[in-house]
Amino acid sequence: MHSSFSSDIDHTRRQALRRLLELSALAGTTGLPLIGQAQTNATMHARAIPSSGETLPVIGCGTWVGFGHAPGSAEYQRLPAVLQALFAAGGRVIDSSPMYGRSEQTTGELLATLPAATKPFLATKVWIRGRQAGIDQMEQSFAYLRTKTIDLMQIHNLVDWKTQLATLRDWQSQRRIRFLGITHYTASAYAEVEAVLRAEKLDFLQINYSFDDRAAEQRLLPLAAERGVAVIINKPFGGGGLLRNLRDRPLPAWAAEIDCTSWAQLLLKFTLSHPAVTCVIPGTSRPEHMADNARAGFGRLPDAAFWKKHAADIPV
Repeated sequence: MHSSFSSDIDHTRRQALRRLLELSALAGTTGLPLIGQAQTNATMHARAIPSSGETLPVIGCGTWVGFGHAPGSAEYQRLPAVLQALFAAGGRVIDSSPMYGRSEQTTGELLATLPAATKPFLATKVWIRGRQAGIDQMEQSFAYLRTKTIDLMQIHNLVDWKTQLATLRDWQSQRRIRFLGITHYTASAYAEVEAVLRAEKLDFLQINYSFDDRAAEQRLLPLAAERGVAVIINKPFGGGGLLRNLRDRPLPAWAAEIDCTSWAQLLLKFTLSHPAVTCVIPGTSRPEHMADNARAGFGRLPDAAFWKKHAADIPV
């Protein structure tokens, strides 16, 4: 390891400790359990992966944009505490991709500074054409993430999916990956996503679904449930504009009925209210936002009738 990089990591560890102390104070006000602290509060909701029965906590962390920062930057120094906030709340899922800049590399660096007992659920993607190119890209993901096993490998945006799926099935049989799946984020691709879901046995679908983007609930979410496919939601705040527009508005009085103290929690609980959804992965580079997002995994989750009754109170 280069000495300059080692210095950056040492500095990151010091920064992480300081931020963890700050997070401890934050957790004291939010009720989030800390690593090593007795679980006196209710634990985060978890849902089963249909193909295995294993459960996943319902709030994870996406790394697009937020984890693309280089060591030494102010943004990078905040990231260890983002993961601490995720794990402190009981979350485990960290999702990345080769197309997210250095996010895989950053994730591997940060996880190396955490206690060995920390057990993340690592998800990443293959996003390239060609069998050998796919193998090379995924091998690089293993190296960046510093792991011998990746929990979930996904074919990003269905790029060359038949070629890559053959490799994923082989690697799953070798237990190099535990689960496999596909992803997309645009409604124009939903017909192809549906066709793949019907034709192939998959463990996971990652798709976009939010209060202001509900196209997936028409066919894809019911189909995933029918086919026994776990669902990760990659854009639970839509494009982000909805949350930005709502932040300065007062929360509706009924938010307390579903144990929400922020708009972010409210929007995440909307997404989690769909029974086909297994986990949501809002992206952030700020520990306080991760802690706030994680709170959506606790307390009451309303049903569709509740949202229909109160939809007019959420301007889109």
